[in-house]
Amino acid sequence: RVVMTDALRQQLALLPDYLSNHLLLSLVALAAGTLLSLPLAFVAIRFTKLGGPILAIASTIQTIPGLALLALMVPLLRQIGFLPAVIALTLYSVLPILRNAVTGIANVDDDLIEAGRGLGMTDNQLLLRVQLPLALPVIVAGFRTATVWVVGIATLSTPVGATSLGNYIFSGLQTQNYTAVVVGCVAAATLALVLDRLIRSIELALQQRRRRLGAAGIVAATGLALLAAWPLWFAASLRDADVVIGTKTFTEQYILGRLIAGELESAGLATRTLDSLGSTVAFDALAAGRIDVYVDYTGTVWANYMQRTDNPGRAAIAAGVENWLRDEHGIGVVANLGFENAYALGMARAEADARGIRTIDDLVPYAAELTIGGDYEFFERPEWRALAERYRLSFRERVSMDSTLMYAAVATGDVDVISAFSTDGRIAAFDLVVLDDTRGALPPYDAVLLVNGTALERLGDDIALLRQFDGAISADAMRAANKHVDLDDGTVGEAAALLAGEIR
Repeated sequence: RVVMTDALRQQLALLPDYLSNHLLLSLVALAAGTLLSLPLAFVAIRFTKLGGPILAIASTIQTIPGLALLALMVPLLRQIGFLPAVIALTLYSVLPILRNAVTGIANVDDDLIEAGRGLGMTDNQLLLRVQLPLALPVIVAGFRTATVWVVGIATLSTPVGATSLGNYIFSGLQTQNYTAVVVGCVAAATLALVLDRLIRSIELALQQRRRRLGAAGIVAATGLALLAAWPLWFAASLRDADVVIGTKTFTEQYILGRLIAGELESAGLATRTLDSLGSTVAFDALAAGRIDVYVDYTGTVWANYMQRTDNPGRAAIAAGVENWLRDEHGIGVVANLGFENAYALGMARAEADARGIRTIDDLVPYAAELTIGGDYEFFERPEWRALAERYRLSFRERVSMDSTLMYAAVATGDVDVISAFSTDGRIAAFDLVVLDDTRGALPPYDAVLLVNGTALERLGDDIALLRQFDGAISADAMRAANKHVDLDDGTVGEAAALLAGEIR
């Protein structure tokens, strides 16, 4: 009970920051969506030939998965954070407001319109004084629907670098901190309900001329606006940070991000961490100077960013990656952390023993009978294509799932093979066999600390604080730290402290 209370207290301490940022995203997107939707609705009503295409475009945008639309904004805008998130959310808010506005205005009684014409009203006067006021309840209903949608979809903004209640959910799922997941879900649902009821209250106050209800609604709306403005008041903390650290969406990255931040802060530097960035988002953010530091892996840079499919060996890949990062992006490799977190194929030991499988070559004859599970990006990565081509692998079924679920899935037989990570403590805990890549299809994945050129110049002599990580973390130490979070219910901070102890 005490542990749960402490865990909840830790998560609630993060709530003001996450909630205010989430609210700011939602309110700005809803305001922009309304300003975009109503003029489009007027155009669709006035020019009927345009109505169908306008609604079709809005409907098409709505069919794009939320995370995909958010991710597309990053390369289009060449930015991470608030702007790509709010543009994507604005586009998502358009359809319910637009459709309800068109429906509400189109369904105003023709007799009322004729009466207005009889009084000498112009088309614009009819629209603004007759059709729009009568259609207002339908439009407000669409706005309420858009509000619930936007608040929900805003939780997906975390991987593109926008702080939101999704930070709870993404980090909680990856570290199996279900207290964080529950807090994030409850907070998002509560926010959606509060905004929905507030809009309804203001609508009733206007319709029924209830001054007290209207005043209460205004006070509540003002309070929410002030809460949403909180991130704007404190946005300088990101600009003023000496070092902005990025992390990807898995336990090891959270631990390393916390470790780096702790070492820099102990030397008096101000840091800010952007957690749960998508893999390519993190790299693009570093190259663009949106973040200063993050840990990546030589094999990921070699295969994903350099688009190389050969494997000339660890030393050649490390040198090639360092040269390419420096020459093409001005990024420095300031430390090779000392361990490799490689992609590998893993099987339950009992299954592997029964079939006599120890290498990927041994797996090939059985692959057509088996199901392979991978994290959500594995089957789209060059590494998978290299494996499939080099070994001519063809599985009965491929299943994408969250990386935290893969190990239990293979241990229980829900899948037969998984794309494991070599430093994951769950390999030993679930008694899995890692299959040898005898043909060298996969490159080495040495963990390297990357710093962009601007930060290298700005930090000057302080870069020595980061160089101390060179060769400082063994695979066993990293595996133990990951296990502390993933299996032993420890916190990311505790795991980072364990690694810091190893370094000292």
